[in-house]
Amino acid sequence: MSTLETPTAPRRAGRREWVGLAVLALACLLYVMDLTVLHLAIPALTEQLRPTSSQLLWIIDGYGFMVAGALVTMGTLGDRIGRRRLLLIGAAAFGALSVLAAFSTSPEMLIVTRALLGIAGATVAPSTLSLIFHMFPDPKQRSLAVGIWIGAFSAGSAIGPVLGGLLLQWFWWGSVFLLALPVMSALLVLGPRVLPEYRDPDAGRLDLVSAGMSVVALLAVVYGIKQIAQDGLHTGAVLAIAGGIAVGVAWVHRQRRLAEPMIDVGLFRIRAFNSALVVNFLSIFVMVGYFLFIAQYLQLVLEQSPLEAGLWSLPSAIAFVISSQLAPRLLARARPGYVVAGGLGSSAIGLLLLTQVGVTGGLPALIAASVVISLGMGPVFGLTTEMVVGSAPPEKAGAASGISETAAELGGALGIAALGSIAVTIYRSGVASALPAGVPADAVDAARDTLGGAVVAASQLPEALGSALLGAAREAFVSGLVLTSAVAAVIAAVLAVVAAVALRTPAPADNPAAAEALEQDEALV
Repeated sequence: MSTLETPTAPRRAGRREWVGLAVLALACLLYVMDLTVLHLAIPALTEQLRPTSSQLLWIIDGYGFMVAGALVTMGTLGDRIGRRRLLLIGAAAFGALSVLAAFSTSPEMLIVTRALLGIAGATVAPSTLSLIFHMFPDPKQRSLAVGIWIGAFSAGSAIGPVLGGLLLQWFWWGSVFLLALPVMSALLVLGPRVLPEYRDPDAGRLDLVSAGMSVVALLAVVYGIKQIAQDGLHTGAVLAIAGGIAVGVAWVHRQRRLAEPMIDVGLFRIRAFNSALVVNFLSIFVMVGYFLFIAQYLQLVLEQSPLEAGLWSLPSAIAFVISSQLAPRLLARARPGYVVAGGLGSSAIGLLLLTQVGVTGGLPALIAASVVISLGMGPVFGLTTEMVVGSAPPEKAGAASGISETAAELGGALGIAALGSIAVTIYRSGVASALPAGVPADAVDAARDTLGGAVVAASQLPEALGSALLGAAREAFVSGLVLTSAVAAVIAAVLAVVAAVALRTPAPADNPAAAEALEQDEALV
Protein backbone atom coordinates (compact mmCIF):
# COMPACT_ATOMS: atom_id res chain seq x y z
CA MET A 1 0.00 0.00 0.00
CA SER A 2 1.41 3.41 -0.96
CA THR A 3 1.92 6.19 1.52
CA LEU A 4 -0.96 8.17 0.06
CA GLU A 5 -3.36 5.30 0.75
CA THR A 6 -2.61 5.02 4.43
CA PRO A 7 -5.09 6.57 6.88
CA THR A 8 -2.35 8.74 8.38
CA ALA A 9 -1.22 10.25 5.07
CA PRO A 10 -1.56 14.07 4.94
CA ARG A 11 -4.47 15.49 2.97
CA ARG A 12 -3.48 16.58 -0.53
CA ALA A 13 -4.48 20.00 -1.81
CA GLY A 14 -6.94 20.37 -4.68
CA ARG A 15 -7.76 22.99 -7.29
CA ARG A 16 -9.18 25.49 -4.79
CA GLU A 17 -5.98 25.48 -2.75
CA TRP A 18 -3.83 26.08 -5.82
CA VAL A 19 -6.05 28.94 -6.96
CA GLY A 20 -5.83 30.29 -3.41
CA LEU A 21 -2.05 30.07 -3.62
CA ALA A 22 -2.15 32.21 -6.76
CA VAL A 23 -4.14 34.83 -4.84
CA LEU A 24 -1.63 34.76 -1.98
CA ALA A 25 1.18 35.13 -4.50
CA LEU A 26 -0.48 38.37 -5.67
CA ALA A 27 -0.25 39.76 -2.15
CA CYS A 28 3.41 38.76 -1.88
CA LEU A 29 4.10 40.32 -5.27
CA LEU A 30 2.84 43.66 -4.01
CA TYR A 31 4.66 43.29 -0.70
CA VAL A 32 8.03 43.38 -2.48
CA MET A 33 7.03 45.75 -5.27
CA ASP A 34 6.37 48.46 -2.69
CA LEU A 35 10.00 48.28 -1.59
CA THR A 36 11.72 47.90 -4.96
CA VAL A 37 9.81 50.69 -6.71
CA LEU A 38 10.68 53.09 -3.89
CA HIS A 39 14.39 52.42 -4.37
CA LEU A 40 13.97 53.36 -8.01
CA ALA A 41 12.10 56.56 -7.10
CA ILE A 42 14.76 57.81 -4.65
CA PRO A 43 16.49 60.22 -7.06
CA ALA A 44 13.23 61.92 -8.12
CA LEU A 45 11.91 61.87 -4.56
CA THR A 46 15.13 63.46 -3.27
CA GLU A 47 14.94 66.23 -5.85
CA GLN A 48 11.30 67.13 -5.10
CA LEU A 49 10.92 66.60 -1.32
CA ARG A 50 14.54 67.47 -0.36
CA PRO A 51 14.83 65.07 2.61
CA THR A 52 17.93 65.05 4.80
CA SER A 53 20.08 61.91 4.76
CA SER A 54 18.47 60.74 8.01
CA GLN A 55 14.96 61.41 6.65
CA LEU A 56 15.85 59.55 3.45
CA LEU A 57 16.94 56.48 5.41
CA TRP A 58 13.67 56.62 7.40
CA ILE A 59 11.67 56.91 4.17
CA ILE A 60 13.48 53.89 2.72
CA ASP A 61 13.44 51.54 5.68
CA GLY A 62 10.76 52.96 7.98
CA TYR A 63 8.39 50.62 6.14
CA GLY A 64 10.61 47.63 6.85
CA PHE A 65 11.09 48.49 10.50
CA MET A 66 7.38 48.93 11.15
CA VAL A 67 6.73 45.65 9.35
CA ALA A 68 9.34 43.97 11.52
CA GLY A 69 7.95 45.52 14.68
CA ALA A 70 4.38 44.44 13.89
CA LEU A 71 4.90 41.02 12.29
CA VAL A 72 4.82 38.93 15.45
CA THR A 73 1.80 40.90 16.65
CA MET A 74 0.02 40.33 13.35
CA GLY A 75 0.99 36.67 13.31
CA THR A 76 -0.54 36.06 16.71
CA LEU A 77 -3.52 38.30 15.90
CA GLY A 78 -4.19 36.19 12.81
CA ASP A 79 -4.21 33.06 14.97
CA ARG A 80 -6.92 34.72 17.07
CA ILE A 81 -9.26 36.51 14.64
CA GLY A 82 -8.58 34.42 11.55
CA ARG A 83 -5.71 34.60 9.08
CA ARG A 84 -7.85 35.29 6.03
CA ARG A 85 -9.77 38.04 7.80
CA LEU A 86 -6.55 39.73 8.90
CA LEU A 87 -5.10 39.48 5.40
CA LEU A 88 -8.14 41.16 3.82
CA ILE A 89 -8.25 43.92 6.45
CA GLY A 90 -4.57 44.59 5.84
CA ALA A 91 -5.08 44.62 2.07
CA ALA A 92 -7.81 47.28 2.31
CA ALA A 93 -5.67 49.45 4.61
CA PHE A 94 -2.62 49.01 2.38
CA GLY A 95 -4.50 50.25 -0.67
CA ALA A 96 -5.83 53.34 1.09
CA LEU A 97 -2.44 54.24 2.58
CA SER A 98 -0.73 53.81 -0.79
CA VAL A 99 -2.84 56.67 -2.11
CA LEU A 100 -1.72 58.88 0.79
CA ALA A 101 1.93 57.97 0.17
CA ALA A 102 1.59 58.81 -3.52
CA PHE A 103 0.45 62.33 -2.73
CA SER A 104 2.78 63.11 0.19
CA THR A 105 3.89 66.73 0.23
CA SER A 106 6.80 66.58 2.69
CA PRO A 107 9.42 64.11 3.94
CA GLU A 108 7.65 63.95 7.32
CA MET A 109 4.31 63.04 5.72
CA LEU A 110 5.93 60.32 3.63
CA ILE A 111 7.77 58.89 6.65
CA VAL A 112 4.53 58.64 8.66
CA THR A 113 2.61 57.16 5.73
CA ARG A 114 5.34 54.62 5.06
CA ALA A 115 5.28 53.63 8.73
CA LEU A 116 1.52 53.05 8.57
CA LEU A 117 2.01 51.11 5.34
CA GLY A 118 4.46 48.93 7.25
CA ILE A 119 1.82 48.10 9.85
CA ALA A 120 -0.66 47.20 7.09
CA GLY A 121 2.00 45.26 5.20
CA ALA A 122 2.76 43.25 8.33
CA THR A 123 -0.57 41.47 7.86
CA VAL A 124 0.51 40.05 4.51
CA ALA A 125 3.57 37.86 5.05
CA PRO A 126 2.57 35.93 8.21
CA SER A 127 -0.99 35.50 6.96
CA THR A 128 0.06 34.19 3.56
CA LEU A 129 2.73 31.85 4.90
CA SER A 130 0.60 30.40 7.71
CA LEU A 131 -2.32 29.90 5.30
CA ILE A 132 0.01 28.01 2.96
CA PHE A 133 1.05 25.66 5.75
CA HIS A 134 -2.65 25.08 6.53
CA MET A 135 -3.71 24.67 2.89
CA PHE A 136 -0.88 22.28 1.97
CA PRO A 137 -0.36 19.70 4.74
CA ASP A 138 1.29 17.26 2.33
CA PRO A 139 5.09 17.84 2.61
CA LYS A 140 5.73 17.51 -1.13
CA GLN A 141 3.00 19.93 -2.12
CA ARG A 142 3.92 22.29 0.70
CA SER A 143 7.54 22.47 -0.40
CA LEU A 144 6.39 23.35 -3.92
CA ALA A 145 3.91 25.92 -2.55
CA VAL A 146 6.59 27.58 -0.43
CA GLY A 147 8.84 27.69 -3.49
CA ILE A 148 6.09 29.46 -5.42
CA TRP A 149 5.61 31.80 -2.44
CA ILE A 150 9.31 32.70 -2.52
CA GLY A 151 9.09 33.00 -6.30
CA ALA A 152 6.30 35.56 -5.94
CA PHE A 153 8.61 37.73 -3.86
CA SER A 154 11.26 37.32 -6.56
CA ALA A 155 8.76 38.22 -9.27
CA GLY A 156 7.87 41.36 -7.33
CA SER A 157 11.51 42.38 -7.32
CA ALA A 158 11.62 41.84 -11.09
CA ILE A 159 8.30 43.42 -12.07
CA GLY A 160 8.46 46.33 -9.62
CA PRO A 161 11.47 48.13 -11.12
CA VAL A 162 10.19 47.76 -14.68
CA LEU A 163 6.69 49.02 -13.93
CA GLY A 164 8.11 51.67 -11.62
CA GLY A 165 10.56 52.76 -14.30
CA LEU A 166 7.76 53.09 -16.83
CA LEU A 167 5.70 55.21 -14.45
CA LEU A 168 8.66 57.37 -13.44
CA GLN A 169 9.42 57.96 -17.10
CA TRP A 170 6.09 59.76 -17.54
CA PHE A 171 4.70 60.62 -14.08
CA TRP A 172 5.80 61.96 -10.68
CA TRP A 173 7.64 59.85 -8.10
CA GLY A 174 4.46 59.14 -6.08
CA SER A 175 2.88 57.26 -8.98
CA VAL A 176 4.87 54.14 -8.06
CA PHE A 177 2.75 53.70 -4.93
CA LEU A 178 -0.43 53.47 -7.01
CA LEU A 179 0.73 50.09 -8.35
CA ALA A 180 -0.71 48.66 -5.13
CA LEU A 181 -4.30 49.49 -6.00
CA PRO A 182 -5.11 46.89 -8.69
CA VAL A 183 -3.27 44.13 -6.82
CA MET A 184 -5.04 44.77 -3.53
CA SER A 185 -8.38 45.10 -5.30
CA ALA A 186 -7.92 41.65 -6.84
CA LEU A 187 -7.01 40.23 -3.44
CA LEU A 188 -10.13 41.71 -1.82
CA VAL A 189 -12.39 40.30 -4.56
CA LEU A 190 -10.88 36.82 -4.91
CA GLY A 191 -9.66 36.21 -1.35
CA PRO A 192 -13.05 35.48 0.30
CA ARG A 193 -13.90 33.00 -2.47
CA VAL A 194 -10.80 30.82 -2.62
CA LEU A 195 -8.94 31.24 0.67
CA PRO A 196 -9.91 29.14 3.71
CA GLU A 197 -10.30 30.72 7.12
CA TYR A 198 -8.17 29.34 9.92
CA ARG A 199 -7.59 30.38 13.49
CA ASP A 200 -6.12 28.78 16.60
CA PRO A 201 -9.11 27.47 18.58
CA ASP A 202 -7.15 27.77 21.83
CA ALA A 203 -5.81 31.28 21.21
CA GLY A 204 -6.23 33.76 24.03
CA ARG A 205 -6.25 37.54 24.03
CA LEU A 206 -3.60 39.60 22.27
CA ASP A 207 -1.34 41.35 24.80
CA LEU A 208 -1.35 44.97 23.62
CA VAL A 209 1.36 45.94 26.10
CA SER A 210 3.74 43.38 24.60
CA ALA A 211 2.87 44.53 21.10
CA GLY A 212 3.65 48.14 21.99
CA MET A 213 6.86 47.21 23.76
CA SER A 214 8.17 45.31 20.74
CA VAL A 215 7.66 48.30 18.44
CA VAL A 216 9.14 50.79 20.93
CA ALA A 217 12.23 48.66 21.52
CA LEU A 218 12.90 48.25 17.83
CA LEU A 219 12.35 51.85 16.79
CA ALA A 220 14.40 53.26 19.68
CA VAL A 221 17.44 51.23 18.70
CA VAL A 222 17.04 52.11 15.03
CA TYR A 223 16.61 55.81 15.83
CA GLY A 224 19.87 55.77 17.77
CA ILE A 225 21.74 54.06 14.93
CA LYS A 226 20.48 56.57 12.39
CA GLN A 227 21.35 59.54 14.57
CA ILE A 228 24.90 58.26 14.98
CA ALA A 229 25.13 57.90 11.18
CA GLN A 230 23.96 61.49 10.67
CA ASP A 231 25.54 63.40 13.56
CA GLY A 232 28.16 61.06 15.02
CA LEU A 233 28.24 59.56 18.49
CA HIS A 234 26.30 61.69 20.99
CA THR A 235 24.38 61.27 24.23
CA GLY A 236 20.88 61.28 22.73
CA ALA A 237 21.68 58.48 20.31
CA VAL A 238 23.33 56.34 22.99
CA LEU A 239 20.37 56.84 25.35
CA ALA A 240 17.93 55.84 22.60
CA ILE A 241 19.83 52.62 21.90
CA ALA A 242 20.20 51.81 25.59
CA GLY A 243 16.52 52.52 26.21
CA GLY A 244 15.49 50.31 23.29
CA ILE A 245 17.62 47.44 24.54
CA ALA A 246 16.18 47.83 28.05
CA VAL A 247 12.61 47.70 26.71
CA GLY A 248 13.56 44.66 24.61
CA VAL A 249 14.91 42.82 27.65
CA ALA A 250 11.76 43.68 29.59
CA TRP A 251 9.69 42.38 26.68
CA VAL A 252 11.51 39.04 26.74
CA HIS A 253 10.93 38.69 30.51
CA ARG A 254 7.26 39.52 30.03
CA GLN A 255 6.86 36.81 27.38
CA ARG A 256 8.31 34.25 29.78
CA ARG A 257 5.81 35.17 32.51
CA LEU A 258 2.64 35.46 30.42
CA ALA A 259 0.29 32.50 30.18
CA GLU A 260 -0.45 33.51 26.56
CA PRO A 261 2.74 35.17 25.25
CA MET A 262 3.11 36.76 21.83
CA ILE A 263 5.87 34.28 21.08
CA ASP A 264 5.92 30.70 22.31
CA VAL A 265 9.41 30.58 23.81
CA GLY A 266 9.29 26.81 23.45
CA LEU A 267 9.92 27.28 19.73
CA PHE A 268 13.39 28.58 20.52
CA ARG A 269 14.29 25.24 22.12
CA ILE A 270 14.23 23.67 18.65
CA ARG A 271 17.72 23.74 17.19
CA ALA A 272 16.57 23.71 13.56
CA PHE A 273 14.24 26.64 14.28
CA ASN A 274 16.98 28.77 15.86
CA SER A 275 19.67 27.95 13.32
CA ALA A 276 17.45 28.56 10.30
CA LEU A 277 16.16 31.79 11.83
CA VAL A 278 19.64 33.22 12.38
CA VAL A 279 20.83 32.25 8.89
CA ASN A 280 17.69 33.74 7.32
CA PHE A 281 18.08 36.96 9.31
CA LEU A 282 21.71 37.57 8.37
CA SER A 283 21.23 36.51 4.74
CA ILE A 284 18.57 39.15 4.24
CA PHE A 285 20.71 41.64 6.16
CA VAL A 286 23.36 41.18 3.48
CA MET A 287 21.01 41.04 0.47
CA VAL A 288 18.87 44.09 1.21
CA GLY A 289 21.79 46.11 2.56
CA TYR A 290 23.66 45.95 -0.73
CA PHE A 291 20.52 46.38 -2.86
CA LEU A 292 19.96 49.82 -1.33
CA PHE A 293 22.74 51.35 -3.44
CA ILE A 294 22.06 49.77 -6.84
CA ALA A 295 19.24 52.01 -8.11
CA GLN A 296 21.04 55.15 -6.90
CA TYR A 297 24.26 54.06 -8.60
CA LEU A 298 22.52 53.41 -11.91
CA GLN A 299 20.65 56.71 -11.95
CA LEU A 300 22.87 59.17 -10.09
CA VAL A 301 26.33 57.87 -11.01
CA LEU A 302 25.79 56.29 -14.45
CA GLU A 303 23.02 58.82 -15.27
CA GLN A 304 20.48 56.28 -16.48
CA SER A 305 16.76 56.97 -16.67
CA PRO A 306 14.43 55.23 -14.18
CA LEU A 307 13.26 52.88 -16.94
CA GLU A 308 16.81 51.97 -17.93
CA ALA A 309 17.69 51.34 -14.28
CA GLY A 310 14.60 49.17 -13.89
CA LEU A 311 15.46 47.11 -16.96
CA TRP A 312 19.04 46.57 -15.78
CA SER A 313 17.69 45.18 -12.51
CA LEU A 314 15.91 42.37 -14.40
CA PRO A 315 18.90 39.99 -14.80
CA SER A 316 19.43 39.67 -11.06
CA ALA A 317 15.70 39.29 -10.38
CA ILE A 318 15.38 36.55 -13.01
CA ALA A 319 18.42 34.80 -11.55
CA PHE A 320 16.78 34.86 -8.13
CA VAL A 321 13.54 33.37 -9.48
CA ILE A 322 15.39 30.55 -11.24
CA SER A 323 17.62 29.63 -8.32
CA SER A 324 14.78 29.72 -5.77
CA GLN A 325 12.77 27.24 -7.87
CA LEU A 326 15.77 24.91 -8.22
CA ALA A 327 16.12 24.45 -4.47
CA PRO A 328 14.20 21.10 -4.23
CA ARG A 329 16.39 19.58 -6.95
CA LEU A 330 19.52 20.76 -5.20
CA LEU A 331 18.27 19.09 -2.03
CA ALA A 332 18.05 15.79 -3.91
CA ARG A 333 21.82 15.59 -3.82
CA ALA A 334 22.93 17.54 -0.77
CA ARG A 335 21.89 18.32 2.79
CA PRO A 336 20.09 21.64 3.37
CA GLY A 337 23.06 23.06 5.24
CA TYR A 338 25.37 22.47 2.31
CA VAL A 339 22.91 23.96 -0.18
CA VAL A 340 22.50 27.07 1.99
CA ALA A 341 26.25 27.30 2.59
CA GLY A 342 26.96 27.02 -1.14
CA GLY A 343 24.47 29.77 -1.88
CA LEU A 344 25.98 32.08 0.70
CA GLY A 345 29.48 31.34 -0.59
CA SER A 346 28.35 32.26 -4.10
CA SER A 347 26.84 35.48 -2.77
CA ALA A 348 30.12 36.34 -1.04
CA ILE A 349 31.90 36.02 -4.40
CA GLY A 350 29.28 38.27 -6.02
CA LEU A 351 29.72 40.89 -3.32
CA LEU A 352 33.47 40.84 -3.88
CA LEU A 353 32.81 41.42 -7.58
CA LEU A 354 30.75 44.44 -6.58
CA THR A 355 33.84 46.01 -4.99
CA GLN A 356 35.27 46.37 -8.52
CA VAL A 357 32.57 48.89 -9.53
CA GLY A 358 33.90 52.34 -10.38
CA VAL A 359 32.49 55.76 -11.16
CA THR A 360 32.75 55.04 -14.88
CA GLY A 361 32.37 51.76 -16.77
CA GLY A 362 30.94 49.95 -13.75
CA LEU A 363 27.81 48.54 -15.37
CA PRO A 364 29.21 45.12 -16.46
CA ALA A 365 30.69 44.47 -13.01
CA LEU A 366 27.46 45.58 -11.33
CA ILE A 367 25.26 43.29 -13.44
CA ALA A 368 27.60 40.31 -13.08
CA ALA A 369 27.84 40.79 -9.32
CA SER A 370 24.07 41.16 -8.91
CA VAL A 371 23.38 37.99 -10.89
CA VAL A 372 25.90 35.94 -8.89
CA ILE A 373 24.48 37.25 -5.60
CA SER A 374 20.91 36.42 -6.64
CA LEU A 375 21.81 32.94 -7.87
CA GLY A 376 23.36 32.24 -4.48
CA MET A 377 20.63 33.75 -2.33
CA GLY A 378 17.65 32.21 -4.16
CA PRO A 379 17.71 28.79 -2.45
CA VAL A 380 18.71 30.25 0.92
CA PHE A 381 15.51 32.15 1.67
CA GLY A 382 13.09 29.39 0.70
CA LEU A 383 14.92 26.64 2.57
CA THR A 384 15.43 28.57 5.79
CA THR A 385 11.84 29.86 5.78
CA GLU A 386 10.41 26.38 5.37
CA MET A 387 12.66 25.05 8.15
CA VAL A 388 11.56 27.79 10.54
CA VAL A 389 7.80 27.46 10.03
CA GLY A 390 7.82 23.70 9.41
CA SER A 391 9.34 23.05 12.83
CA ALA A 392 6.34 24.62 14.64
CA PRO A 393 3.05 22.85 15.51
CA PRO A 394 0.23 23.64 13.02
CA GLU A 395 -1.74 25.71 15.54
CA LYS A 396 1.34 27.90 16.04
CA ALA A 397 2.02 28.38 12.33
CA GLY A 398 0.85 32.00 12.46
CA ALA A 399 3.18 32.87 15.32
CA ALA A 400 6.06 30.91 13.75
CA SER A 401 5.59 32.59 10.38
CA GLY A 402 5.39 35.92 12.18
CA ILE A 403 8.73 35.19 13.85
CA SER A 404 10.20 34.08 10.52
CA GLU A 405 9.03 37.18 8.70
CA THR A 406 10.04 39.41 11.61
CA ALA A 407 13.56 38.04 11.34
CA ALA A 408 13.49 38.60 7.59
CA GLU A 409 12.15 42.16 7.76
CA LEU A 410 14.33 43.07 10.71
CA GLY A 411 17.35 41.67 8.89
CA GLY A 412 16.53 43.73 5.81
CA ALA A 413 15.81 46.89 7.76
CA LEU A 414 18.93 46.55 9.89
CA GLY A 415 20.92 45.85 6.75
CA ILE A 416 19.72 49.15 5.32
CA ALA A 417 20.37 50.96 8.60
CA ALA A 418 23.77 49.47 9.38
CA LEU A 419 25.28 49.24 5.90
CA GLY A 420 23.47 52.44 4.90
CA SER A 421 24.95 54.23 7.89
CA ILE A 422 28.44 53.04 6.99
CA ALA A 423 27.95 54.28 3.43
CA VAL A 424 26.62 57.65 4.64
CA THR A 425 29.66 58.09 6.90
CA ILE A 426 32.10 57.25 4.09
CA TYR A 427 30.19 59.47 1.67
CA ARG A 428 30.22 62.51 3.95
CA SER A 429 33.88 62.08 4.77
CA GLY A 430 34.77 61.73 1.10
CA VAL A 431 32.73 64.75 0.01
CA ALA A 432 34.12 66.94 2.81
CA SER A 433 37.73 66.15 1.86
CA ALA A 434 37.31 66.50 -1.91
CA LEU A 435 34.99 69.50 -2.38
CA PRO A 436 36.52 72.15 -4.65
CA ALA A 437 37.07 75.67 -3.36
CA GLY A 438 34.44 78.26 -4.07
CA VAL A 439 31.34 76.10 -3.54
CA PRO A 440 28.63 78.09 -1.68
CA ALA A 441 27.77 76.95 1.84
CA ASP A 442 24.22 75.86 0.98
CA ALA A 443 25.52 73.74 -1.90
CA VAL A 444 28.10 72.19 0.42
CA ASP A 445 25.40 71.24 2.92
CA ALA A 446 23.20 69.74 0.19
CA ALA A 447 26.10 67.78 -1.31
CA ARG A 448 27.23 66.39 2.05
CA ASP A 449 23.73 65.19 2.89
CA THR A 450 22.92 62.89 -0.06
CA LEU A 451 24.14 62.15 -3.56
CA GLY A 452 20.74 63.29 -4.86
CA GLY A 453 21.27 66.60 -3.09
CA ALA A 454 24.70 66.90 -4.73
CA VAL A 455 23.16 66.38 -8.18
CA VAL A 456 20.62 69.16 -7.57
CA ALA A 457 23.24 71.51 -6.09
CA ALA A 458 25.65 70.89 -8.99
CA SER A 459 22.96 71.80 -11.53
CA GLN A 460 22.65 75.26 -9.94
CA LEU A 461 26.38 76.09 -10.07
CA PRO A 462 28.60 77.23 -12.95
CA GLU A 463 29.44 74.30 -15.22
CA ALA A 464 33.06 73.80 -14.15
CA LEU A 465 32.34 74.13 -10.44
CA GLY A 466 29.23 71.97 -10.65
CA SER A 467 31.11 69.27 -12.53
CA ALA A 468 33.86 69.21 -9.90
CA LEU A 469 31.29 69.03 -7.10
CA LEU A 470 29.39 66.20 -8.78
CA GLY A 471 32.59 64.27 -9.49
CA ALA A 472 33.63 64.46 -5.83
CA ALA A 473 30.18 63.34 -4.67
CA ARG A 474 30.12 60.39 -7.06
CA GLU A 475 33.60 59.27 -6.03
CA ALA A 476 32.54 59.40 -2.38
CA PHE A 477 29.35 57.46 -3.08
CA VAL A 478 31.19 54.70 -4.94
CA SER A 479 33.73 54.49 -2.10
CA GLY A 480 30.84 53.87 0.31
CA LEU A 481 29.37 51.25 -2.03
CA VAL A 482 32.70 49.41 -2.31
CA LEU A 483 33.34 49.37 1.45
CA THR A 484 29.83 48.19 2.38
CA SER A 485 30.03 45.47 -0.30
CA ALA A 486 33.29 44.26 1.21
CA VAL A 487 31.75 44.18 4.70
CA ALA A 488 28.73 42.28 3.37
CA ALA A 489 31.01 39.78 1.58
CA VAL A 490 32.80 38.98 4.84
CA ILE A 491 29.47 38.47 6.63
CA ALA A 492 28.22 36.16 3.85
CA ALA A 493 31.41 34.09 3.89
CA VAL A 494 31.30 33.61 7.67
CA LEU A 495 27.60 32.80 7.51
CA ALA A 496 28.27 30.12 4.88
CA VAL A 497 30.51 28.28 7.34
CA VAL A 498 27.91 28.63 10.10
CA ALA A 499 25.15 27.26 7.84
CA ALA A 500 27.23 24.24 6.79
CA VAL A 501 27.68 23.29 10.44
CA ALA A 502 24.33 24.28 11.98
CA LEU A 503 21.92 23.12 9.24
CA ARG A 504 23.25 19.63 8.62
CA THR A 505 19.95 17.75 8.83
CA PRO A 506 17.89 16.22 7.34
CA ALA A 507 19.68 14.19 4.69
CA PRO A 508 18.29 14.26 1.13
CA ALA A 509 16.60 10.89 1.58
CA ASP A 510 14.61 12.27 4.50
CA ASN A 511 13.37 15.31 2.59
CA PRO A 512 10.11 14.64 0.68
CA ALA A 513 10.56 17.46 -1.82
CA ALA A 514 14.13 16.41 -2.49
CA ALA A 515 13.10 12.78 -2.91
CA GLU A 516 10.40 13.73 -5.40
CA ALA A 517 12.83 15.89 -7.39
CA LEU A 518 15.35 13.05 -7.42
CA GLU A 519 12.71 10.61 -8.69
CA GLN A 520 11.79 13.02 -11.49
CA ASP A 521 15.42 13.43 -12.51
CA GLU A 522 15.96 9.66 -12.53
CA ALA A 523 12.83 9.22 -14.66
CA LEU A 524 14.22 11.64 -17.22
CA VAL A 525 17.43 9.65 -17.38
